[in-house]
Amino acid sequence: MNDQKKTRRQMLEEFVAQKPNDAFYRYGLAMECMNSGDAAAADTHFRMLLERSADYVPAYLMYAQLLARESRAYEARQVLTAGIAAADKKGDSHARSEMEALLNDLV
Repeated sequence: MNDQKKTRRQMLEEFVAQKPNDAFYRYGLAMECMNSGDAAAADTHFRMLLERSADYVPAYLMYAQLLARESRAYEARQVLTAGIAAADKKGDSHARSEMEALLNDLV
């Protein structure tokens, strides 16, 4: 298939296939799946990302938002709690505050 005819998702899937442990590509694919309405695929990619790159702070908030939208508040709270710890470890107070705000909305 010609690169110009591939969708963004197809290109990201190829990048992830070539470099499955690359957090940036996996995050991009998870976001593309989420934004296109494929919640199941987004869930899979966010989980894989966080299992392999627990320090990739942006993924926690986005994954929690996906879970909250899917009426999975308990899981979203777990993800946010882990994300707040990861943000603290990296010294990312902005991400921490965003995750705390969502966590407060979920209780």
